[in-house]
Amino acid sequence: MLLIALVRLGVSAPSNFNYGEALDKSLMFFEAQRSGKLPLQQRVKWRGDSGLQDGLQQGVDLVGGYYDAGDHVKFGLPMAYSVTLLSWGAIEFSKEITDLNQIGHTLWAIKWGTDYFIKAHTQPNVLWGQVGDGVSDHYCWERAEDMTTSRGAYKIDEQHPGSDLAGETAAALAAAAIAFRPYNSSYSSSLLVHAKQLFTFADRFRGLYDDSISNAQQFYTSSGYSDELLWAAAWLHLATGDEYYLKYVVDNGVYMGGTGWAVKEFSWDNKYAGVQILLSKVLLEGKAGSYAATLKQYQAKADYFACACLQKNDGYNVQKTPGGLLYVREWNNMQYVSSAAFLLAVYSNYLSENRAQLNCPDGQIQPQELLSFVKSQADYILGKNPADMSYLVGYGPKYPLYVHHRGASIASIFSLHNEVGCTQGFETWYNRAQPNPNVICGGLVGGPNKNDDFSDDRSNYEQTEPTLSGSAPLVGIFAKLQSLYGQIGEGYTHNGSPVPQQKTPGAPVEFLHSISSSWNVGGATYYRHRVIIKNTSSKPISDLKLVIKDLSGTLWGLSPTEEKNTYELPQWHKVLNPGSECIFVYVQGGPQAKVSIKSFH
Repeated sequence: MLLIALVRLGVSAPSNFNYGEALDKSLMFFEAQRSGKLPLQQRVKWRGDSGLQDGLQQGVDLVGGYYDAGDHVKFGLPMAYSVTLLSWGAIEFSKEITDLNQIGHTLWAIKWGTDYFIKAHTQPNVLWGQVGDGVSDHYCWERAEDMTTSRGAYKIDEQHPGSDLAGETAAALAAAAIAFRPYNSSYSSSLLVHAKQLFTFADRFRGLYDDSISNAQQFYTSSGYSDELLWAAAWLHLATGDEYYLKYVVDNGVYMGGTGWAVKEFSWDNKYAGVQILLSKVLLEGKAGSYAATLKQYQAKADYFACACLQKNDGYNVQKTPGGLLYVREWNNMQYVSSAAFLLAVYSNYLSENRAQLNCPDGQIQPQELLSFVKSQADYILGKNPADMSYLVGYGPKYPLYVHHRGASIASIFSLHNEVGCTQGFETWYNRAQPNPNVICGGLVGGPNKNDDFSDDRSNYEQTEPTLSGSAPLVGIFAKLQSLYGQIGEGYTHNGSPVPQQKTPGAPVEFLHSISSSWNVGGATYYRHRVIIKNTSSKPISDLKLVIKDLSGTLWGLSPTEEKNTYELPQWHKVLNPGSECIFVYVQGGPQAKVSIKSFH
């Protein structure tokens, strides 16, 4: 009715999406995919503990990590790639994510993966790369909490190498080390120790991981490991500043294809475009030194990828659907869309920060044009497409209801207490005509075909199954777009809980949130949160009351009131003059608390 009214009045409907909400939901997906013992702060309430004996048969603690997609296998290669991209987003778009008060959730999503990788890296040259058997897992349709399938664990070592898997895991840990450095330096240092060891292992004992873990072949076959070795070395150079790793990518640029491969895909299997753009950063910032000539060759291939996505590559472009979506592969195409859009958003940053532009065969492209293209792909995902369908589950008025996902399609263990057996799940839940009982918020499904056609069918796994690889790039994308196109103070809700805002329209104060320190106690990480309350109006403010939700730790600097979750300024600071500030701090583990204004005079 609102749309009709707007049309009748000759007013256009809002063209921008709430990217902040989309970001929040994308992070929720990672909570839904958690394996292991779930924390008290878990926001996806229909999930329970699972996989608590993973690795027990092998005498290794492999509890934790993420389930890959709609199944319950923990595949190391796509999981590590997803953590790398989450970390890259947290690095490149740190301010944007922090401004949305999502840095805590983002770091938590990263740490759920990196904690698992540290466990899986039991010796310098041993990495456990998979838990669960894909074949037997796919024969069953059951909740993670009810799993009866094999939980066998598979590793790579000196006799059974996997340079691609070890290399990608090294990249993930190195990227995460950079992301965590401002908040937890000791954890960052620990991540780097493992990253360096894994890179050395990957480089010295070369081979394809799926030759060693044959169980992965029909699910995540690797096309090669040279790109992962370059990728890991590039990330280690950025994380350490050590010239050894920069020299590695330069010396091996030709032999390993870094300066030779011109690609039109960036994915869990093919990292060439990623390493080419990452090394372009070194060149653009003037840090290439004597390696500039080779890094220019890397950048030429980065330009090829970007130009191909923008359809400016002299005909050698990435295919697009009639509706304007990049189309790379028939099976789960959206993961290639999100990864390409993420790379272009990052490259746009690199170019604009160094006052450079993209030189394509079909003309010069300004960094802003890259972001406009990123927006077009994100908007397609969120509903601006021929089907008027949001392919991000839980976002917007119309999204897939029959998602190919075991946990989402079966009633929660907290509402249906009886075990759902392997075949019973197919009979009772997989084949049922009703929509899934649980909404797996933030899952990016496989999406439409090359003609923009989409069938919302639980058995249509090519189009309706969400993956870690698809959702990981979205965090950075949505943070960047919200900073550019979102409304200041734009709010949204999830299960009735307001997401914190930097500044509410008409409100006289803004909240500036930062993490000043962190430490580990008994395996748990705690953060010291510092919040500045600033009067941005031209008048004094008195009797300011704040609502603080999701606060599990101790708070200093505010006085509690008789109302639940409500605090006021201390007696000595009852009036906040124009431009003045008041600071409070609190300590807790997990994500940050949510602060909002209740009342003021």
